[in-house]
Amino acid sequence: MAQVWNAVDPALRAALKTAAGQIRAFAKLQLPKSWSKSSKAGLRVGQLVRPLDSVGCYVPSGRHPLPSTLLMTVIPAQVAGVKRIAVVSPKPAHETLAAAHLLGIAELYCVGGAHAIAALAYGTSMIARVDKIVGPGNLYVTAAKRLVAFDCAIDMLAGPTEIVVTSERGDPSEIAADLVAQAEHDPKAVAIFVTTRTELAGEVVAETRKLSRGNAVAREALGRNGIAIVAADIEEAHAITNRLAPEHLTVASAEDLNWVSNSGSVFVGGWSAQPMGDYISGPNHTLPTGGMARVRGGLSVNDFVKLVTVQEYVAQGICALGPQAALLAEAEGLSAHAEAIRMRLRNASRGRVSVRGRRASA
Repeated sequence: MAQVWNAVDPALRAALKTAAGQIRAFAKLQLPKSWSKSSKAGLRVGQLVRPLDSVGCYVPSGRHPLPSTLLMTVIPAQVAGVKRIAVVSPKPAHETLAAAHLLGIAELYCVGGAHAIAALAYGTSMIARVDKIVGPGNLYVTAAKRLVAFDCAIDMLAGPTEIVVTSERGDPSEIAADLVAQAEHDPKAVAIFVTTRTELAGEVVAETRKLSRGNAVAREALGRNGIAIVAADIEEAHAITNRLAPEHLTVASAEDLNWVSNSGSVFVGGWSAQPMGDYISGPNHTLPTGGMARVRGGLSVNDFVKLVTVQEYVAQGICALGPQAALLAEAEGLSAHAEAIRMRLRNASRGRVSVRGRRASA
């Protein structure tokens, strides 16, 4: 991989470094913190943030080389502190290998499809199993992730790319450019423009036809799943957008963020070309599709950590909260629960020394 890194164009190396820096900085901002505090006299509660032990990152390499996906899946895991990161990619391009070298990847296997998912989930003689699998893929990869999900954690079941642009104004050619850009990912991609202005909708449709003429994949996607929706009013346009819960959403201004509740990633204003988010902005481009943005966001550093909650009592705390906890246990018919609490209450009332060597005091 070092040879490939040295062989690629210096401008591409610089671009990969810039993208990696942006993604890493954003992931660091998202990383949750460990904390501890006293919620009541005699009781201390908190959480520990601990990384997963191992993850597998699937990087597709079918229609296009996707070094950006390697950056987007590996860097958050590194920021989280994951000890072992294994990358699988069926035919990694030089650009992908260069990105792997940049990130210091020690395990990269040239294997793809459903069998790559199985190898990560269950292990082989050469590939040790991982705790979680992340990354997008084709229908076979997605189906395999679904099948192994009870034995190995996964991030999400990602389908074809989706884009929605909801706007009452804007340059029709810029709106169409973003629709075509996302449509070229996959013949099954979904591209939707939502507005209340019939004239603007017609202009955007005309522009998408013009811009997709030389792009067979985008043209097929737009012919199959490209649509302009003219809503009765702005409130209906907003409701339609949230009902769609799109993977990518473009809105006209920052004020629009007030009504957005369901989207994988939001792009604000005409300057925010959606492909910028695919590569270099910093937020992750592995995003929920098929309406799943109603219940989760995109891949993030949070997918690579677990929150371990902590609770520590001393005698004062058990005396304050124990009697009520014992009553709740008895109400549920769990007498052993209640007795475990009352045993501590009796010991506290007798001034017994706790296992930590401190004398119990009420």
